[in-house]
Amino acid sequence: MYTIVSLLIILLLVIFLTLLYFKSKKTRQADFDNGICPQCGASSKSFFDPETKQEFYVDVIKQRVVKKHGCSGIVEIEYRCNSCDLKEIHTSVGQGCQL
Repeated sequence: MYTIVSLLIILLLVIFLTLLYFKSKKTRQADFDNGICPQCGASSKSFFDPETKQEFYVDVIKQRVVKKHGCSGIVEIEYRCNSCDLKEIHTSVGQGCQL
């Protein structure tokens, strides 16, 4: 009886930790998409030139497509932070052919 209860508790713990891992991975990808580094907290900077009346943006996160698996497939994107040199690869659902 104790074996069944302990196995059930371990199973529920494994399911909970797996869901927590995927949630944290999605929030890290959302931070990268918003231009914020999840490790160091750096975000994009903006500068205003009063002479030309233009605003310039310097992005901290660089995105690069590593592999694209067709029009409706998965896109693998590499995110790199310029300030702390963090590099992560995340996948996202394909955005179409973009012809």
